[in-house]
Formats: sequence, C-alpha cells, structure tokens
Amino acid sequence: MNHDTIVAAALGLLEGLTEFIPVSSTGHVLLAGHFLGFDSPGNAFEVMIQLGAILAILGVYATRLWRIFSSAPHDPRARRFIMAVLLAFLPAAVIGVMAHDIIKTVLFETPMLIAVMLILGGIVLLFVDRMATDPRYHQAEEFPLPMAFKIGLIQCLAMIPGVSRSGATIVGALLMGADKRSAAEFSFFLSMPTMLGAFVYDFYKNRDVLDAAALGDIAVGFVCAFLTAILVVRWLLGYVSQHGYRLFAWWRIIVGSLALLALAAGM
Repeated sequence: MNHDTIVAAALGLLEGLTEFIPVSSTGHVLLAGHFLGFDSPGNAFEVMIQLGAILAILGVYATRLWRIFSSAPHDPRARRFIMAVLLAFLPAAVIGVMAHDIIKTVLFETPMLIAVMLILGGIVLLFVDRMATDPRYHQAEEFPLPMAFKIGLIQCLAMIPGVSRSGATIVGALLMGADKRSAAEFSFFLSMPTMLGAFVYDFYKNRDVLDAAALGDIAVGFVCAFLTAILVVRWLLGYVSQHGYRLFAWWRIIVGSLALLALAAGM
C-alpha cells in the first residue's frame, strides 16, 4: 500500500472512533490529515468517509428503525418521533447548502480554528456535564417537536470543524432537560439524515475532482470507519449512562492544546 492509502485507513479508523462521541470527528480527521500531509481533493474525503459511520449506526439500530417506521401508520408516537428528527435536521440542511463553499474552503483549511474550538467545546462539555439537573426526558422518542428543532439549530454550530456535531446536539439536549443516555441517542438518530445529506451533497459538489485514486482512498477510509463505528455505538450509551461526558471533555482539551503547540512550533 502507498502512503496515502495507509493514511486513509488511519483516518478512517479515527473517523469511526470519534464520529459518535462528542469530540469532533471532522476536527480530528482534519488535524490528523494536516500533520500527516494528506491532501484530499475538495476536502471530500473527510466528509464522504462518514458514510461508513452512517451504515454502522443503521446496522446497529436496524431493528429499532424498522419498528418505528412500520408502526408509524397507526402509532402517533412513532410519527411524532420521525417528525422530530426531520425537524431537527432541517436547519443543517438549509445552512449547510448555503454555506458549503465557505465551510470547505475557509473553515476546513484553518487548523488553528479547529484546535481552539476543540478546547472551547471541551470546556463547555465539562461545565454542562457537571451541572446538577433533574432530567425531564429519559427517552429520545419523548422529545417535544420544539425541543427537537432547537437541538437542530444548535447542531448547525458543528459546521465549524472542531465543535462536534454529536457534542453540540448532546449539550443542547442536556440543557433542555434530557438525561445523558437519551441525549446521546437522539444525537445518533439525528446523525443519520444529517450525515447522509452531507455525503450526498459533497459527492455532487466534488464529482468532477474525484479520480480513481481519491475514490480508492475514500473506500478504504469508509470500511475502516464502518468497523470502528459499530464498536463505539454499541459501547457509548452504557458508558455515558454511568460516567457522563467528562472523559470526552478532557480529551478535547488535551488534543486541542497539543495541536496548538504543534502549530505554534510550525508543524
């Protein structure tokens, strides 16, 4: 294997490990790609390998998704949950299309910004995790529609790499009365349309610059992301129910600080 293929595999593993935990998978992959000298045409690789993570969560939640959609015609609760997820997805769909070029050509190309956002996001996550709250919602299906829409608005902050899509949605849900498990679970469900939409739109925008080599690297990253994401999704809910999000907050702060030091050293 050549250097780019090996790096693509490593970045795919990193994507799968970090996509569903609140540490910013895109921020980690972009920083790692920067320091490893990995060049992706149109920065498409970092978005498109998320398809592996999407398929992983679809596989883990296949039975539950089937139950929700099959019961929707006669179950108002199932219909309301589907509507809640779609409503939460709407702001990211609109803003993502409108701001796509700025996100990819400016924000994705600014490692210093990514490192700073990792640190700031870690501080926010640490503060929210330590807040003494009395959760009102213990299942993702219970979230009211206005609450879901507000979570969707907060998710848009994650268009700044380093913020973390899962981190933004989890923090938003926690602040609005969700417990730690249901906050993570709603983030899982919201990730499906959000990441799939980003993949499809990015593929369309970059279809002219993706050659065979780029598609090969994406395929390698996709497989690695798929395998590792399955493990993370199965583990995460049990972990956060018992231990909260402190580990991920400190991880963000440490990684962001190390990245700032490396950038300051000219790496």
